[in-house]
Amino acid sequence: MAVPKKKTSKSARDMRRSHHALETFNWVEDKTTGEPVRRHHVDLKTGMYRGRQVIEVKE
Repeated sequence: MAVPKKKTSKSARDMRRSHHALETFNWVEDKTTGEPVRRHHVDLKTGMYRGRQVIEVKE
């Protein structure tokens, strides 16, 4: 079984994890409402996805 020979320092650990940060989302403008929406996601305000009504919206 593989066992580390020396303890990993906090600095080395944190530098390794520096790439784990959250990335920004790709926002696009909705064609009908003009509001920014995430790509490939259902618009929760209108319930539309790619021009189709996919979920019922509570009023």
